[in-house]
Amino acid sequence: MNQTVVDRFLSYVKFDTQSDELTNLTPSTPGQMIFAQHLEQELKSLGLENISLDENGYLMATLPGNTKKSDVPTIGFIAHLDTSPDLSGRHVSPRIVENYDGGDITLNADNNVVLSPNQFPELKDYIGQDLIVTDGTTLLGADDKAGIAEIISAVVYLQNHPEIEHGDIRIAFNPDEEIGKGAHKFDVERFGADWAYTMDGGAIGELEYENFNAAVAKVTFTGLNVHPGYAKHKMLNSIRVANQYAIMLPRWETPEHTEDYEGFYHLIGFEGSVEKTVLTYIIRDHDRARFESRKRELEHLTRKVNCEFPGCVSIEIKDQYFNMREKIEPVMHIIDIAVEAMKESDITPKVVPIRGGTDGAQLSFKGLPCPNIFAGGLNFHGRYEFVPIKSMEKAVEVICQICRLVAQK
Repeated sequence: MNQTVVDRFLSYVKFDTQSDELTNLTPSTPGQMIFAQHLEQELKSLGLENISLDENGYLMATLPGNTKKSDVPTIGFIAHLDTSPDLSGRHVSPRIVENYDGGDITLNADNNVVLSPNQFPELKDYIGQDLIVTDGTTLLGADDKAGIAEIISAVVYLQNHPEIEHGDIRIAFNPDEEIGKGAHKFDVERFGADWAYTMDGGAIGELEYENFNAAVAKVTFTGLNVHPGYAKHKMLNSIRVANQYAIMLPRWETPEHTEDYEGFYHLIGFEGSVEKTVLTYIIRDHDRARFESRKRELEHLTRKVNCEFPGCVSIEIKDQYFNMREKIEPVMHIIDIAVEAMKESDITPKVVPIRGGTDGAQLSFKGLPCPNIFAGGLNFHGRYEFVPIKSMEKAVEVICQICRLVAQK
């Protein structure tokens, strides 16, 4: 039986592969390895070569080239096994809404969960198309099981159409992208590609090679607790000092007030008592100089508060990842090829910055240039997630076009 990209996707979302940052394991959850083992068997049944699944859940395989040219680069396509911890991915029960009419879609009548264009106006872009939606109780898993289904479907298409010349194609499926660890144990040398693309973007046409520079800051405030009835000139309330620190940051430079290339400070944790309070921030900016300036600003505020309350505040800042643009710009032909592939597929490319991170960013700094291409889904990480079938089919076409163009050029 010849499976379509939809068939594959609907079978993949049945696997519960939520990642969990608290386990300190790789993969972080057993369901990811179970899914990887299933995919390993599928790749073997398709006759791919150099199939390997390591103890950390990284699955790799090769579709051998069919061109007589000797100088065709080896390229790769990558997607991640896990789904977001933000909402359950267990017992996913998708359904297909045929010929979407532009109105509300009731996902779950019992719980009054409705996917509405009033709340999600992007739905209007898909009127007349078939959509895969959730039952309103779980996420869907298009992030990134749509990407996996698209990559494997493209490999099968190339196998069935030997008239399309291509070089060696490497594919990889990795764990734990959603908790920022997808590239940590990715063996770039073993993968052996000249460059790659993650199939992990959103709406059709998206092409991304810029992402945030990212760091996390932990600011610790140490107070002194005495009986409040006798506290004058003795007590130091760390909660109050932490609040003073927090309001010194620019109030408009937060996620809820920024877009496009605008960076921010984001307070993601506040735990405190009179004696000890900890603020946790994530720092984001596309521009490397502004990113470094943001880190210095937090250090400056730490010194400033310590001038008023000596020894009260300490700060620890750790870089998380950097903007892959600086690694992609020297090899911009890999973006040009993706743009041309989309145009060949009658898709208007939408080159946009990622307001977040991606495995491709970390892989680019590990020596594997790796921009990000759309997988087609929208409203990731929640019960309102959906994916247009046409977008997945077009993603398959783009992969095949990239492979053809690389061999042709």
